[in-house]
Amino acid sequence: MSIIIVDDNATNQLIIKAILNKAGYGDLKVVSSAVELYKLLDIDSTCPAATTNVDLILMDMMMPEIDGLEACKRILQVERYKDVPIIFVTALGDSSKMAESLDAGASDYVMKPINKMELLARIRSALRLKHEIDWHKERDKLMQFKLDLAKKVQRNVLSQPINDEKIDISAVYQPSSELAGDFYAWYRIDESRYGIILLDMMGHGIASSLVCMYISSVLRDTITHITDPALVMRELNRYMKQLYKKEELLNYYFTAIYLVIDTNNRTIEYVNAGHPPGRLLIDNNTTLLTEGCCAIGLFENLDVTKGTIAYKEDVKIMLYTDGLSEMLMDDGDVQLNKLVGELANKQIVDPLEHVQQVLAEHTNGIQKDDICIVCIFTK
Repeated sequence: MSIIIVDDNATNQLIIKAILNKAGYGDLKVVSSAVELYKLLDIDSTCPAATTNVDLILMDMMMPEIDGLEACKRILQVERYKDVPIIFVTALGDSSKMAESLDAGASDYVMKPINKMELLARIRSALRLKHEIDWHKERDKLMQFKLDLAKKVQRNVLSQPINDEKIDISAVYQPSSELAGDFYAWYRIDESRYGIILLDMMGHGIASSLVCMYISSVLRDTITHITDPALVMRELNRYMKQLYKKEELLNYYFTAIYLVIDTNNRTIEYVNAGHPPGRLLIDNNTTLLTEGCCAIGLFENLDVTKGTIAYKEDVKIMLYTDGLSEMLMDDGDVQLNKLVGELANKQIVDPLEHVQQVLAEHTNGIQKDDICIVCIFTK
């Protein structure tokens, strides 16, 4: 337990040090001024060679050059020392000064002449608080490590782009600061068919992320074995209902849009489960993908309407989550149609880079929700 004693009076230094030594506190450092304290803590360096280990500072209020109040404020402004408790040891009995010291960030104060029992009691109280703060900081650090790991796992299970002789499928994924609830996946069902899904899980954070990973674990078999969009949605709904518990008020659900593209027969079958309508562009005409059902996980039985589109010319499809439309604000439909048209422009060499530029223009560094866009180009 490291304690620093700051007092310009040598007698006071000896008295405080003797009291603390007798109480079992052995790691004590003594300085005579705020200037010496600054030097010991190396507070003027942004990258100190080694941060001084300090658990508590006992500081005189009246000192030459820099008084205790100013020193207290300066020390607590330094990030690495902002949680160190400071106890003023002072002869001043002015209540306004005492209030001023607490406003400056001090944890407590002890009056001179020093009462040994009172000083030790206040030190124990301050150190207990420091211990609690340090425990929470370590727990938060560990939690942040686990969250960062969870984010990496989320990103690693997302499908990789497909670029073959029949189709291009790729995505722009821009999660918010929390664990994301958006998820996309695509699988080649057979030589000519591709199953593609984009979903948006209710909420954010750990719980939504875990439910999202649960659904991702069953997607491959569901899509490649069942294939039919209506049946796939019913199967996913069955999985979601397995999570439902009557005693819990919260019922997890997600919106989704799922397509099966047959590049030989040139057909698109899809179901939109309460999701923002995907946009399909053929010959500069935009079709909204709206046929489907309610969100997945809300009801036991799912009434599904499947949409079917036949195409002759190559098509371009943009699927997106509601984070995109919220970002575009009031003119969302106009901007979305414009974006689809821009993606269809053959002069744009890298469509994904173009989407990222559009996102950067609208977010201005502020993003409240996950943003995910899936781009599909048939050939």
